Order: sequence, then structure tokens, then C-alpha cells
Amino acid sequence: MKIFGREPAAVLALFAILVKLAAAFGLDVSADVQASINAVAAAFMGVFIAAVTRDGLGAAIVGFAQAALALALGLGLHWSAEQQAVVLTAVTLVVGMWDRTQVTAPVPASAVNKPTVTPVS
Repeated sequence: MKIFGREPAAVLALFAILVKLAAAFGLDVSADVQASINAVAAAFMGVFIAAVTRDGLGAAIVGFAQAALALALGLGLHWSAEQQAVVLTAVTLVVGMWDRTQVTAPVPASAVNKPTVTPVS
């Protein structure tokens, strides 16, 4: 898979360098916030790749939500651990409910061998 003719890792590396350049030339953020911004970018890329390949989208969305919350906390969001847990639980629940509608059994129910009970004599 290519993005702008490049591998996703190359695009992420470019983004990380652009964040560092912005911080070096005027963007007033700490190293922790830079790391959080790059984590959100990586999580977003994970969601994008999962959507394109149709593989593991739910897990990628939950990871993105975790990274976005970490960035928000780094930028000054003042939520307690309980509030964070409730929000991430809600995200996980919604994703799980959506995943359930997307999953199908690899074989039809009629193909599963049902155990037979042997009468005891």
C-alpha cells in the first residue's frame, strides 16, 4: 500500500520531522507534546491502513482514541483517571458493538457437527 507514492512508515517519518521542525522554529510545545502528536499521527495512520485493508479496524480505532486522549491530556485537558476510563470504555463498547455487526462465522451453522448423545444401555 502506498500513500503519495510512499510507504506509510515514510509518511509518518516525514510527519514526525515536520513536527520537530515546527517546534524548532516557533511552535511552543514540549517534547512530551511532540511525542503525543506523533503518537496520534501513528494511530491515525493505523486507522487509515486498517480501513483500506479492511483488517483490524476496531482495534485501530480504539488505539487512536487512546492516543488522542493522551494528546489532549498533554495539551492541558484536566480529566480524572475515572473520567478517562469511562470515555475509553465507552469507545471500546461502541467499537465492539459495531464489530459484532461486521463479523460472520467462517462456516454456516448447519455445517457444524452437533454432538450426538449415545443412549446408555
